[in-house]
Amino acid sequence: MNGFDNEKYIKLQSAKINDRIKKFGGKLYLEFGGKIFDDLHASRVLPGFNPGSKIEMLKELKDDLEIIFCISANDIERRKIRADHGISYETELLRLVDNLKALGLSTVAVVITLCNGHQPEITKFKEQLERRGLKVYCHTYTKGYPTDIDTIVSEEGYGAQPYIETAKPLVVVSAPGANSGKLATCLAQIYHEHKRGVKAGYAKFETFPVWNLPLKHPVNMAYEASTADIGDVNMIDNFHLEAYGKTAINYNRDLEVFPILKNILHRITGEELYKSPTDMGVNTVGQCITDDKVVRRASQDEIIRRYLNYLCDYKNGLCDAKAANRVKILMDELNLTVNDRKVVVAAKNAKDRKKSDILAIELPNGDIVTGKNTDIMTAPAAAILNAIKELSGVDDAIHLISPTNLNPILKIKKDVYDDNKLNLQDTLIALAMGETTNPTIELVLTNLSKLHGLEAHSTIMLPKIEIDSLKRLGLNVTCTDEFSY
Repeated sequence: MNGFDNEKYIKLQSAKINDRIKKFGGKLYLEFGGKIFDDLHASRVLPGFNPGSKIEMLKELKDDLEIIFCISANDIERRKIRADHGISYETELLRLVDNLKALGLSTVAVVITLCNGHQPEITKFKEQLERRGLKVYCHTYTKGYPTDIDTIVSEEGYGAQPYIETAKPLVVVSAPGANSGKLATCLAQIYHEHKRGVKAGYAKFETFPVWNLPLKHPVNMAYEASTADIGDVNMIDNFHLEAYGKTAINYNRDLEVFPILKNILHRITGEELYKSPTDMGVNTVGQCITDDKVVRRASQDEIIRRYLNYLCDYKNGLCDAKAANRVKILMDELNLTVNDRKVVVAAKNAKDRKKSDILAIELPNGDIVTGKNTDIMTAPAAAILNAIKELSGVDDAIHLISPTNLNPILKIKKDVYDDNKLNLQDTLIALAMGETTNPTIELVLTNLSKLHGLEAHSTIMLPKIEIDSLKRLGLNVTCTDEFSY
C-alpha cells in the first residue's frame, strides 16, 4: 500500500527549484543532499516514492543543468565504502558519472576536496578521471574556516580555490556520500561568480529530515537512525522559530553551521539571503504524503532494520556500539522491539522447528517463505528458490536445477574453494544455465524482479557475498547476532 504521491512530488520539487533560480537572477548552486540514483531509504520509509525520482527531476531540467561532483581526499585514501552498494566512494563516483552521461546529463567537473598536495592516491585517481575526459579540480582546506570570515571571504580563502567554469542557470553539486565538501565547493563558486559580476545564489535540495513533520514523527526518526553512525540528530530549527514563529525540523550539522554560513553569504552577496537553515532547503516531501499511517509503519520497520544492521556492523568491526545504542533509544521511544519485524519472528520460529539456520522472506501477500542450510545449498540460496517458485506458482516439490548443471559447479566449489555448498550467486548462475531448455526456469527467472522491496531476515550473520547478492535482488535484508534480542 502506498502512502506517498510521487508524481506530485516531482512536480512540486521541480517548481521550487525553478523558483530559487529566478530568485537569484538566473544562477543557482544547488547542494544535492542524499542519493541522486537509487534513493532506497526514501522508497522504504515513503511507500510510493520512486527511487529514481531525483533523476526524473533532473531530466526535466537538463537543458538548464550542469553537475559538479565532490569527493573528499580523505575518503579516497581510506577507501571508504558505501554500505548500500558495497563499493568505494571512487567507484560510486565513476558509476554516477557514467549513468548520468547515459541519460544525457553532463558532469562539468569533479572536485577533490581537502587536498594537501602530498597524496599519491589522489594523484592516481585524478589521472583516472582525466583519462575519462573529466575536468578535475583540487580544493585545499579553506584558510580561516570557520571563524575568520575576513580571511574566508578573500583571495586567501575561497579565492585561493580554483574557479570552475559553468554556463547553465542550475549547477547541481553532489557527491558519492556525506561529508564530501559540497557546501564548501558551492560557497567557493559563489565567491568567484560574484567577483565576476554574476549574482549566483545557494540552496539545498533536501529529502530528510522533513521540515514540516513533527520532530518525533517516525519518518524523521528513521532519518536519524540512518545517520546514527555519523552522529546526526534531528532538532527544532530555533532560527526558523525565532524568525517566523513556526516550528520546523532540521538537523544538528545544518543548525551548527548556519550562523557561519549566513555570515559568509552576507559577506559575499551583501544581502541576507536566508533567516534559517530551513529557508535554505528545497523540500516538498511533507506535502506529498497521502497516508500518514502507512509511512509511519514503514518508517518504524526501517528503524528496526537499521538497529539490526548496526549490531552486525559492530560485530564486524565496521562501527562502534554508539550507532546501535542510539537507534535502540529511538526504538524505545516508539515502543518497538525487533519482534515487531514480522520476518524476524518467522525466521526464529522456523529455526526452532527445523533446527537449522534460516533465511525468511515476506512475500507481497504477507506470506512467509523460508530456506534452510542443506548439504549442498546455503539458506539464502534455498530461500530465494522457494520464493521465486511461490511467486511463479511452481510446485515446491519441483527441482529447478538439474544434476547436469549442479554437479560440475559443486565439483569446482569443492576442488578449488574447499566448499561443498552453493551460495546464492552460484545458485542463480546454475539456474540460468537451464533457462534455454526449461520453460519453468524461464518463468521463475522473469519473476526475480518481484523480489525487489521484499523483507528478509537471517538467523545468522551472513557473509558479504550473500548480503550483496540479496541486496542486488532488491531485498531489505537483516541478520541476527547474539546481541539482537
